[in-house]
Formats: sequence, structure tokens, C-alpha cells
Amino acid sequence: MQAIKLFLLINALACYGLLVQAESHASTVPNVILIMTDDQGYGDIGAHGNPWLQTPEMDRLFHQGVRLEDFHVDPTCSPSRGALMSGKYASRVGVWLTYGSRHHVAADELSMADIFQQNGYATAMFGKWHLGDNYPYRPMDRGFETSLIHGGGMVGETPDFWDNDYYDDVYLRNGKPERVAGYCTDVWFDEAIAFVKKSQDKPFFLYVAPNAPHGPLFVPEAYAKPYKEQGVPHARSLFFGMISSIDENMGRLRRALMEEGLWENTILIFMNDNGTAQGASFKAGNGRSSNSGWVVDGYNAGMRGKKGSVFEGGHRAACFLHWPQGRVVGGRGYTGLTAHIDLLPTLVDLCELRLNKPIDFDGISLKPFLMEADVPAISRTILVHHQGRFGSRIEDGLLIYEKNVAVMRDRWRLVGKQLFDLDHDPEQRRDVAAAYPDLVRSLRAEYEAWWREISVADDRYYPFWIDPDKQHTVLISSQNLMGASVAYNHQHVRAGTPIERSFAMIDVKHPGRYRITVRRWPRELDLSMDALLEPLPLVPERHYLEDFLCTMESRALPVCKAALSVGSFSDEQPVVTGDREVVFEVELAAGEQRIESVLTLEDGSQTAAYFMYIEPTK
Repeated sequence: MQAIKLFLLINALACYGLLVQAESHASTVPNVILIMTDDQGYGDIGAHGNPWLQTPEMDRLFHQGVRLEDFHVDPTCSPSRGALMSGKYASRVGVWLTYGSRHHVAADELSMADIFQQNGYATAMFGKWHLGDNYPYRPMDRGFETSLIHGGGMVGETPDFWDNDYYDDVYLRNGKPERVAGYCTDVWFDEAIAFVKKSQDKPFFLYVAPNAPHGPLFVPEAYAKPYKEQGVPHARSLFFGMISSIDENMGRLRRALMEEGLWENTILIFMNDNGTAQGASFKAGNGRSSNSGWVVDGYNAGMRGKKGSVFEGGHRAACFLHWPQGRVVGGRGYTGLTAHIDLLPTLVDLCELRLNKPIDFDGISLKPFLMEADVPAISRTILVHHQGRFGSRIEDGLLIYEKNVAVMRDRWRLVGKQLFDLDHDPEQRRDVAAAYPDLVRSLRAEYEAWWREISVADDRYYPFWIDPDKQHTVLISSQNLMGASVAYNHQHVRAGTPIERSFAMIDVKHPGRYRITVRRWPRELDLSMDALLEPLPLVPERHYLEDFLCTMESRALPVCKAALSVGSFSDEQPVVTGDREVVFEVELAAGEQRIESVLTLEDGSQTAAYFMYIEPTK
């Protein structure tokens, strides 16, 4: 009996020692919170000189933390997120579009969340993911233990739950649909605050990615009203109001960290994902609207170009870092060239994270520049390109050589064949390439070497994995298709926008018999294929009624036949009035294969199905 008591006492002391050690570890290892807004530009912050916009919480970080003053992202959403999560150029890991399955980070790449999770951190993300809606690309597949996200790249895109409109929407919690009360931005920060309050027993990594201020410009009127009263144009007032809502919620999160005693030892990072979408109006030299032109009204911090441009305003971004316990404070600025690819290696260094295998990051650790004020800036070269092709055929979505490229080195920008000196020409109006031929050749050589590296596997597909153990129902929406065209959002689907012959790629990990359901409308609507759906219900106090996404007319499609081909299988079935879907039972062989559906209308015209569901028969 004495021996048993001694054994229990030793075990209890050991457990107590482990508990104390765990608590000590949790109190000394920094937490990390990364906030990235969507379509807010560098100039859409009060501290960056915007004369209308009030952003006291963002300004607080600007003045109290360390800011990266020449920080760059990609010109659009998914590429910026792919680079941020991997620490590599997005094109290297499979992401260079925002749709067409060219927005999936390769399954064999480790994500930021994977690395934090492997080091004992609790991990969570809330908001916009935009790196894939099916296994193995979802947050829950990439190291996030907890997630609540909308589908696609914005609320109301084709993969999203039908007619989500920023208010009281259905989101995916760890892959399962759940209706959540409240305005979207409030929801993401509510979840973030709840996560912080329950994550006291070990360090945490939290990624908060609001879908705001991305359009459609839906925001409670109270946030937009102060800007309308200043005479700011209506749409821009809504855009600014969405930013004000984010800023207010950042204050809520800051106060929660303080109340929980976590403020001092939390690395807080704020950034945006590309150039502004609505903060200014732009025109080119010919007077026409252009995302690569110069500001004619509004504010863009003196830069040329907006979202989608490889001129400075399309990809220069804010990045503020704050960590009191780690001396990342003081309102200092680092002037050297930096980018989103640097944040993961920097966090690995700051948090002393162990890597289970070596990673060849494209980015560098910025720890020396963050910790000390007098470390001189280094000279380096960073590249950015924009492969977007809205309005064009996507085909296989391959990378396009020399498409919209900027090579950055210190103060120099080689944009295509034009060279700009930002020290003397921040608006990029004067091409000085003829005066610096050697520099042009050097920067051009950097691009050629970079292109050879990132284009090696550009014809590789990043397919949806068919593995019922991981995901029972795989939904392939029209936004995921490659080929000729896509129906990008719910309004395109509502309008019956025709999709020329298009396809997706699947990789069957578990061969067997599957049920593949082809639909004109998503399952949550339970409508017949020939149904005419009423327009999206909108109210002026919440919605921007003139937004093009909300004003497209609805169209009924008199579908008479549905066809499916996948691998070696091909079949066609009739559709009669009242049919909601057509179901094909298919024996799927193992491996990668192409899947394609076609709906034929009574007049003989055709379109790809807008929704396909793949499920095991058992």
C-alpha cells in the first residue's frame, strides 16, 4: 500500500511539474494575431494621410508599433493569401488567379498554421480564406483547428451559401454550415474575441481576415453616414464605412487582449491584401478609367494604380507590427523593401518555431529590423505580377509569360519595359529606361531567372481530392471550372450566365462507386432546374442598391438534357419540368481525372452546370 501511495505521489508531482511547465511556456511564448483586410488600399488609412477616413485603431498601431514602409503584396486576393500562408511567391505554390482552381495552395506545401500547430499553438481563422473550398485546400486541412469562413472570395460568390448578404449569414464552421447572427465583420471579431478568451492554457495563432471592405458595398448606414456628411461620394462612403467598422472591431479585440492580460505578449500584425478597390477614381493619360491610371478624385497616397495593377498603388500595402514584450514598438519605420513572403519566416524567427523539415522560403526574416531601430536597410529584389484574366477565356489557366510584371529593387520599379525612379517620381509618370540601360538589363535578368523557377510546374493541376473519409460531399461550383468561362457569383447564376464548355479536375483517392449530382441551383434552394428565382432581396439601410452584383436580371433556363463525363464515363439523361437535379452513378477509378457537365436548353444552347455534388453511394 505504501508503495502504491508513493507511486501516486510521484505521478502527481510529475503532472504538477508538467502543468507548471506548460503554464510557464504559455506565458513566455508569444501569441500571434494576424489581421488582413480585403480591398483596403495603402491610402485607405488615416495615418497614411487620408483626409476623410477615421481609423483610430489602425493609427494606434502605426504610431505604437513598427511599420514596414515599403511593404508589398500581390495585386489581388488569393495570390496575396497564398504567399502569406506559405512564405513563398504564390505562383510557386499554385496560386495566381482568384478562381478556376488556380487559387489552391499545393497540398504538399506547409502553411503558416501548420507550422504553428506543429509547435504546440492553438490555431484559428475567421473570415475570408479564398484558397479553396474543398479538401485538401480548406483551412481545416491546412493547420487551423478552428475556422469559421464564407465560401469563395467574397460573400455572395458561387461557392458561398446562397444569398448570403453580409447579415445573419450561413458560414462554414470547420466545414459544416451554420447560420450566425450579425453583420459579417462583427461576426469575425466576435469569434476572434471568444477564441482569445478561451485560449489561456497554451499560445495561440489567430488569423482574422475580414471580407470587408470588398464589394458588394453592404454596411450598416451608421458607418457610412459620417462620410456622406463630408461630401464623400456615395459608394466611397460605404467603402469607408466598412473600414470604420473593421477599425471599431479592432478596438474591441485590443481591449479584450488587455482584459485577459495578453496584450504585452501578443504579436499583432495588421495588413491589407492588395491596392484599393474604391478609395479613389483613376484615369489613364487618354482620360479613360483605368486601374493603372492616376488619381482624379479620392486619395491613394500619391501612387499610381489600384487593385489589379502592377503599378505601385496596386500592390504597396500597409503592414504594422506590435509586440511590447519583444520590443517591437516605438512608432518606428523600416524603409527597406519587404513583402508578404517575409512574414512567415519572420514569425518563425520571432517565435522560435521549430521546422520539421527545411523550407526554402522566398521571403526573409525581418527580425533584426524589427528589434533594433538602427539596423540599416538591405538592398534586395522582389517581383510581383498579375495574371488576372476576367473577361477572357481561362482555358487551363496556365501562367502567361511577361503578363503584367513589376520588378522592384530599392527605389526602382521596372514595370514591363518601363523604368521608374520612385525617389523622384512617386506617381510613376516618367519612364527613365533609356537613361539606365544597365539597370534595366539587370532587373530584366532577375525576372527571367524568377520566371524559369516559378513556371516550371505551371501546367500542374491542383485537383479536388475525392476522399470520403476527409470530405463526404465535394461541391464543385461554376467558379471552380477551367475552360472557357465561369459564372463567378450568385448573380451570374441567377441570370443564367452561359458557361461555355468547361471542366474541373478531381483526384480520386478512394476508388469506388459515387453519386454525382448535377444542378442548375444549389441544394439549399431546392428549386427545379427551370425555376425563375426572384432578385436578391435588398433594403436601403443595409445594401448598396446600385451595385452591379445586385442588379443583374434573373433568367429561367428551360433545361431538357443533362450530360456528364468523368474519366472513361460518359452519359446523358433527359430533364423534365419539375426536375431539381440529375443524378449519375459512376464507378470512379483511382487517380487524377477530368470532370465535365453540360446542360442543354430547349433551344439547343448549352451551358455547364453551375453546381456538381460528388458523394459515395454508401
